[in-house]
Amino acid sequence: MNAEVPSKADLDPIETASRDEIGALQLERLKWSLKHCYDNVGHYKKAFDAAGVHPDDLKQLSDLARFPLTVKDDLRQNYPFGMFAVPENQIVRIHASSGTTGKPTVVAYTKNDIDMWAGLMARSIRAAGGRPGDRLHNAYGYGLFTGGLGAHYGSEALGCVTIPMSGGQTEKQVQLINDFKPRIICVTPSYLMAIADEFERQNLDPRKSSLQVGLLGAEPWTQAMREEIEARFNMDAIDVYGMSELMGPGVSCECVETKDGLHIWEDHFYPEIINPDTGEVLPDGEQGELVFTSLSKEAFPIIRYRTRDLTRLLPGTARTHRRMEKLSGRTDDMLIIRGVNVFPSQIEEIILKDPRLSPHYYLEVSRNGPLDEISVFVEIRPDADDFSDDFRAKIAKDLVHHIKSYIGVSVKANVVPVDEIERSLGKAKRIIDKR
Repeated sequence: MNAEVPSKADLDPIETASRDEIGALQLERLKWSLKHCYDNVGHYKKAFDAAGVHPDDLKQLSDLARFPLTVKDDLRQNYPFGMFAVPENQIVRIHASSGTTGKPTVVAYTKNDIDMWAGLMARSIRAAGGRPGDRLHNAYGYGLFTGGLGAHYGSEALGCVTIPMSGGQTEKQVQLINDFKPRIICVTPSYLMAIADEFERQNLDPRKSSLQVGLLGAEPWTQAMREEIEARFNMDAIDVYGMSELMGPGVSCECVETKDGLHIWEDHFYPEIINPDTGEVLPDGEQGELVFTSLSKEAFPIIRYRTRDLTRLLPGTARTHRRMEKLSGRTDDMLIIRGVNVFPSQIEEIILKDPRLSPHYYLEVSRNGPLDEISVFVEIRPDADDFSDDFRAKIAKDLVHHIKSYIGVSVKANVVPVDEIERSLGKAKRIIDKR
C-alpha cells in the first residue's frame, strides 16, 4: 500500500544471515542463558535439578526439550522479585502485568536489556515500513504495561519523531493525528477501530489521514480485521508480537513487503511449538502452543515459557528468521461449548464477513442448567441501510446460521445499535464469563 520496503543495506546483518549462522549464535547464547538462570535464579536451579538436567547437558539446540517448561504461575509463586537474575543495583527498570487474574507478573531490565529491547523494537518498526525521520503516534498505554515505553524507545532508537500520546482521549487522538500528521501509529487493533469511528463521528475520512503504517499488537486479531483496518485507513496494518514476560513488544513482527506472518527475532529469542496437552515439541509447520526461551536477557531471563498463544512456525521469507503464523487464539481463551472448541477469533472472522456488522463485539458465556451457552453481542454498522429492530433481528438470525455452519456450535446473537458496545482504550475484552 503505502509503506516503503527496506533495502537489504538498511537491515541488520543478522536479519539476512544464513540458517547455519543463526543456529550457531542461538546455541552459543542458549548455553549462556541456561547457565545464567541456573547460577542466579533459585527457581531454575530447583526446576533443573528436579528434572535431572544441567546447563552442561545442552550440546545442540534440540536438547532444550529436556529442560522444564516455565508457566505463569511460576512467576506468581516467586512474586515480586524472586525470578530476577542480577543484583538490584544492576536493574534500571521494572514492569508488571495488570494482575487481573491473580498476582501481577513482575519483570526487570538492566541497561543492556533496555538497549536490546529498543533495538529490536526499532528493527520491528523498520520491518513494518517505518524510517528515520517519520513521525510516530504512540497510542499504546504508558506505565507498568510494556507497550507504551517499548514502542517509545524503539521509535527513538530508529530515529523517528515520537509523539507519546498513550491510550484514551479519543477525540484528542484524532485532533493530533490531523494536526501533527504522523505517518506511523502504534496501537491495539481494537482501539484503532475506535479511532476510526471517531474520525467518522467528526465527519472526517480516515482514509485521507496521514497514517500509512499501523504497528498493531497486544491482542490477537484476524486477517479479516486487517482487511477492515486497511480499507478504512488506506494503511499497511502490520502485526507485532510480544509480552512482558519475554521483553515487551518487538519479539517478532511482520515485514511490510510480505505480510505473511511475524518474523521472530531469533538472535534473541528461541521459539518452540509444543502440544498444549502433552508438552511434546512439535515439528515446524504443526499447530500448537508457542514457547519461548530468551537468549540474551540479563535481569529477567526466561526458559521455555509457555505463552498460551496458538500458532505454528514457518520458514523465513522477507527475512531468514523463522515466522510465526498470525495467532489463531490462546489456550486460555478457548471455550468448550457442548463439546465444541470455540475461539473468539473464529467468530470475529464470521462477523467481519458481513458488511452489515461492525468489528465491535463481545461474547457472553453463561450456564443454562448443566450446559454452557454463548451469546454474541455485535454492533450494526453506522452506514447500514436500516436500523430497525426487525432488520437487526434478521442480521442476528443470519449470524447464528453462519456460526453454526462454520464452527458447529449454536449461539444466541444480539445485533445492537451503534455505539452501544463500550470501546476499548487498550486490549479489547472479548469474553464476559457469567458462569
